[in-house]
Amino acid sequence: QVQLVESGGGLVQAGVSLRLSCADSGRTFSRYTMGWFRQAPGKERAFVATMSRAGTLKRYADSVEGRFTISRDNTKNTVYLQMDTLKPEDTAVYYCAATSRIWSIDQGDYEYWGQGTQVTVSS
Repeated sequence: QVQLVESGGGLVQAGVSLRLSCADSGRTFSRYTMGWFRQAPGKERAFVATMSRAGTLKRYADSVEGRFTISRDNTKNTVYLQMDTLKPEDTAVYYCAATSRIWSIDQGDYEYWGQGTQVTVSS
């Protein structure tokens, strides 16, 4: 069973960095492709980044490409999202999720979700 818990959110000023973490308390973390999604106020949840099981493949939404970095440590059952040069439009609830598919950026393919962590970026 996969149980995901995000941490690291907060209120920051534009231009600074923040790192989100998502830990899985289960024992099968390395079997899952991991993704980050976000839901801004009044908007639908959207794809941010994803990383394959071994960490060899990554993909980012155009809006965060070059500013955000996804990484994972399978020995710690944790996936990270390093967010640099934050902008007010990055304000959202950030969710990590796991899929048993080899690869997907479609949130409908992700079976397990964390509870979300709020990131607020002030201008």
